[in-house]
Amino acid sequence: MRARRRRGTRSDYLTDALALLSGWERDGVQLKRELVCDESQHAALTERIKVAADTLRIRPTIRRLDGHTQICLGDRDGEAITDGEVTLAARIEDFYRTVIGTPQ
Repeated sequence: MRARRRRGTRSDYLTDALALLSGWERDGVQLKRELVCDESQHAALTERIKVAADTLRIRPTIRRLDGHTQICLGDRDGEAITDGEVTLAARIEDFYRTVIGTPQ
C-alpha cells in the first residue's frame, strides 16, 4: 500500500530547495544570480551552463556586465519556477565553484 501524497508537496520541495541556494533571488517566476568572474571564467562558466541547460531543455539568459555574470532562469510569462530551473541553479553553483577554484 502506498502512502498518500499530500497536496502542495511539490511547492514545499521547491521552496526548500531554493532556501539551500544562497545568492539566488526569486523574482516572481524567475531565479536570478550575479556572479563575480573574469572574462575567461565567464566563458568557461557559460559553456558549462549551456550544456546543462540543453540537457534540461531550459533557456537561461546569461549576460556580462561590469565584471559580473548575470544569470536569469525562467520566463517572465511562465507560470511558476520549475524543478528543472532549481536543478540548473544548483548545477550553476557547482560550476561556479569549479571555475573559480573555490573548495566545496
